[in-house]
Amino acid sequence: MADIQWDSVYKQNKDVVAREIENEYILVPVTAGIGDLDEEIYALNETGRLIWDKIDGIKDINAVKAELLSEFKVQEQELARDINGFVQELEKRNILIKVS
Repeated sequence: MADIQWDSVYKQNKDVVAREIENEYILVPVTAGIGDLDEEIYALNETGRLIWDKIDGIKDINAVKAELLSEFKVQEQELARDINGFVQELEKRNILIKVS
C-alpha cells in the first residue's frame, strides 16, 4: 500500500467508540460495516492512542506528527512510519475517514 499524503486531514468515524478499560484503550465499532468481521474490537498501543487522540478532522497529518514530535522524544522516521501504518490500517477499516 502506498504511503499516506501528509497534507491530508482525517477524522474519527462517529460510529466508533473509544474507551479505556482496565488500562487498555479500545475502539469499538457501534455500526455494522465498520472494521473487519474477524476483529470487531481494536486495542491501541500507546503510540496508536497518542495518534488517535490527535486526529481531529481539522489538522492535517503533518501537524499531528509535528505535535507528537514536540511532545515526546522520538525519532521522526520512526514516528512517521508508525503514523503512516496506523492511518492506512484504520482508513482501510473505515475507522478513520479522510476529510481532505
